[in-house]
Amino acid sequence: MFGEFEIREMPLSLAASRQKAEEFLSSQGLRMEKLDHFYGIFDTDDRLVGGGGIKGSVIKCIALSEKTRGESLSNTLVSRIREAAAAEGIYDLTLFTKPENEEIFRSLAFNVIGRAQRAILMESNPRGIKRYTDSLRKIAAPYSCERNGVIVMNCNPLTRGHLYLIEQAASRCGHLFIMPVKDGPTEFSYDERLQALRQAATRFDNVSVCLGSIYTISQATFPTYFLKNLDDAAPTQMELDLDIFARHIAPALGVGIRFVGSEPTDALTGTYNESMHRLLPQRGIEVMEIQRLEQYNIPISASRARRYIKEGKTGKALEIVAQESIPAVLARAACAALTEELELTPKPGLVDLHDNGSHSDMNPELMRKSIDACRPYFRQMACAAMSLDTNNLADISQQLRSIGLEAERSMLDVTGGVNTHRGALYSLGLAVAAAAATISLTNKLTAENLREYIIRFAASLHNSSDASTASHGSEACRKFGLKGASDLAREGYEMLFNDWLVFYSQVKDQPLGRHRLLCRIMATIDDTNLYHRGGEAGAAFAKSLASQLTGDCSEEKLAQANTDFVKRNLSPGGAADMLALTLFVHSLLSVNDQ
Repeated sequence: MFGEFEIREMPLSLAASRQKAEEFLSSQGLRMEKLDHFYGIFDTDDRLVGGGGIKGSVIKCIALSEKTRGESLSNTLVSRIREAAAAEGIYDLTLFTKPENEEIFRSLAFNVIGRAQRAILMESNPRGIKRYTDSLRKIAAPYSCERNGVIVMNCNPLTRGHLYLIEQAASRCGHLFIMPVKDGPTEFSYDERLQALRQAATRFDNVSVCLGSIYTISQATFPTYFLKNLDDAAPTQMELDLDIFARHIAPALGVGIRFVGSEPTDALTGTYNESMHRLLPQRGIEVMEIQRLEQYNIPISASRARRYIKEGKTGKALEIVAQESIPAVLARAACAALTEELELTPKPGLVDLHDNGSHSDMNPELMRKSIDACRPYFRQMACAAMSLDTNNLADISQQLRSIGLEAERSMLDVTGGVNTHRGALYSLGLAVAAAAATISLTNKLTAENLREYIIRFAASLHNSSDASTASHGSEACRKFGLKGASDLAREGYEMLFNDWLVFYSQVKDQPLGRHRLLCRIMATIDDTNLYHRGGEAGAAFAKSLASQLTGDCSEEKLAQANTDFVKRNLSPGGAADMLALTLFVHSLLSVNDQ
C-alpha cells in the first residue's frame, strides 16, 4: 500500500480478473496481450486505475488512468514488475511503446535502441545492445572488407534452400555473416538451429555464424497492444527491426550488403523483402535478393518442411532439409510419434487425454515432460549414427548405448523416477539411428535399408550390453518364454514391416484408423507389460479383445475395453511403444504418399 493506492497481481487465469484487466486497458486505448503476470493499481474504493504486465523479459500493457497520472505511480508500478522479473532470474528488460511515451520511460532508466514511426524499443540495461554489438565486432575484426555481407535467417529448420542462399551470397561478398533469429515460437529450438548452421558454415571458407539476439524482432515477439490499427503491426515491426539492424548490427559487423531469398509464396515475407529494398539503401546498405532454389518447380522452404512433418510425411521433409538438420528433424518426428500415441483417445489401459488408464503414477502432463526430455537425446543418437562407416559400428553402438543411458536418466529425473518411455527410447532410438545412418551412407531411405541398420545396431548393442540387466520385461521373458524388446529389434521388427505398416496403409484414412492399428499390434505381439501385470490369462484376454476391436472398432467399445483393462490392471505398454514406432517409420517412408 502506498498513499491512496495499492498494487497487487491480478491472476489472468481467472476469467473475472482477466476481464477486469481487459476492460481497463480498453478504456485506455490498449489491447490485452499474452502475459505471464499483470499487476493492477487499485484505489481506496478497490477500483482498477492502472496496471502493467510482463511476458518473458518484455514489459507490456502499461496504462494509467487520468486520476493517477499526477501521482508518479509509473515508477512504483515498473519497480514492482522488475521485482517480479528478478524473482524469476530476469534482470534485463525491454519494452515496446509509443514514441510519445519515450520521456516517461527514460525517467525510469530505459534507453531507446530502435525507432519506427509508430513504435520505439527501449531496454533497461544501459550496456545491453552495446554488449551484443561488441561481441559482433570481435567476430568481424579479422574480416575487414568493403564487400562483407549478412543474412538474417530463421532456419526452422535449415533446408537445402538455405544452403543455396548461403552459397550464392558467399560467392558475392568478401565475408558472409549469418545471424539466426533467436526469439519467437519455432518447431526447432534455437540450439538445434544454431548447431545446424554452424555445421553448415564449415562448408565455406568465408562464412561465420553469429549468435542470435533479442535485437532481431520477429513478428511473433512484436506486441501490438498500443497500435490503434492492427494493420499497422507488420509494417511497424519491420520498420523497427530494420532500424535496429541499420543503426547497430550492420555497423558492428562492418557489412554493406544484406542478402535475402526471393519470396514467391508468403505475402508477409514478401512485404518484408520490399521493406528492406525501400529502407536499407537509405542507410547505406545494399539489398541483394537471390532467387529461391526449387524442387519440382516448387520453392524449397522451411515452412514446407514443417508442413510435411506435421502431416506425418517426414520422408518428404528429409528430401528438402539440409544434411545438418537431419538429426533434429528425426528427433522431432520421433517425439511427434510419441505425442501422437499419447493423444490417441480412448485407449485400453493406457494414459490418454481422457484418463490415466491402469497407471496411478502417470498422466498426460508427465508423459509430455518425458517426451520433451527424450528429444535432445534422439538428436544425439542421429548425430552419432551419421558418422558411421563400415569400420566403426562397434564404436557408434557404444555411443548409442551411452546416449540411451543418459536419456533414461534424464527421463527418470523429470518424471520423479517413473518409467514413462524406457521402451520407446530403445525402439525409437534404434530407428532414429538407423534412419540417420541410412541417409548418410546410402542417401536413400527405404524399408529394406532402414530395417538392415536396425538389425545391425540392435545386434551390436546386444553384444556389448549387460544381459543381466533386470526389468519387468526381462523377468516376463524368462518366466513365460517370450521374446523381449532386443529380440524383436534384432529381427528387424518383422511384424512392423511385414504386417503393421501394410495394415496401417489400408486403414489410416478411415475413422479410428490409428486405434485399429493399435489393436492390430496388441493382437499380434506378446506384450511383456501385459504378462507382467496379468500373467498368461491377462495377456490372452487382452489379445482376444484387441483382435475383436481390430475388425469392429468404435469409441464406445474402446472406452469399454479401457474399463475392462483398468479392472484387471492391464496396460499394453509394449504395444504403445510399437504404435509410436510404426507411426514414426511410416512417416519416414511417406515419400510416395499423396
